[in-house]
Amino acid sequence: MQVINTIAALQTALQSAKPAVVGLVPTMGALHEGHLSLIKKCTSMCDICVASVFVNPTQFNDKGDLERYPRTPEADCKLLEEAGCNIVFMPSVEEMYPEPDTRTFELGPVSEVMEGKYRPGHFNGVAQIVSKLFYAVQPDKAFFGEKDFQQIAVIRSMVKLLNINVEIIACPIIREKSGLAKSSRNTLLTDEQRKKAAKISKVLSKSCTFAKSHSVKRTIDWVAAQLDEEPFKLDYYEIVDGITLQPVSKWSQSDSIVGCIAIYCGQIRLIDNIRYK
Repeated sequence: MQVINTIAALQTALQSAKPAVVGLVPTMGALHEGHLSLIKKCTSMCDICVASVFVNPTQFNDKGDLERYPRTPEADCKLLEEAGCNIVFMPSVEEMYPEPDTRTFELGPVSEVMEGKYRPGHFNGVAQIVSKLFYAVQPDKAFFGEKDFQQIAVIRSMVKLLNINVEIIACPIIREKSGLAKSSRNTLLTDEQRKKAAKISKVLSKSCTFAKSHSVKRTIDWVAAQLDEEPFKLDYYEIVDGITLQPVSKWSQSDSIVGCIAIYCGQIRLIDNIRYK
């Protein structure tokens, strides 16, 4: 496995591999089984697996969140090598942003709700870094986890907007034994918070049964009520069309409906989602 820090060296390495099918797994490091499942999927579908490890500053609208974000580069490289990754691209901020990126993306309605509403500028920062990675790697396929359900829709919108020739592969959420969605942020939870955070996925799962005999609004209110306790503070729970990500008011409105949650457990913000149909 090669560990590469510059775009020029990355492109040289990939040039020598042509005409191989190249897959990219973009990450911000602090890797866990969820990331490794993306690597496994990538290696099964591509000749060359490239994983990027880069904590992107432009997608953080909270400086404290950026500073708190876990960084474990040595452990990440060990896990990636064991998982069969071929190239790790681990650039500096200066390498990815030699000058300020002033690009503004018109990503459409999928970027304006939920995370787009509660974290202004977040998805523009995501589009900045993912487009840079796509230009640097020029992958045939790119792999993203469905825990970041809205992010996948935004990246698909960006790919269409910029006419980038890459296939976006969405991969299932990987969960801890407790049901808590795997996330790098989980390492920032105390042991007690981590135990309590398992309630998030349990409530979402139970809401599928509740929804069978109740309206969309009643289901939203029920989920919020179940999580109205310490150490939780709900940012949002929205039930949306699985394609457009716009809120639905009736179960009959769409053939694909997803519930998306963002909730603080102490100071740590967690996201998750559940499919109703």
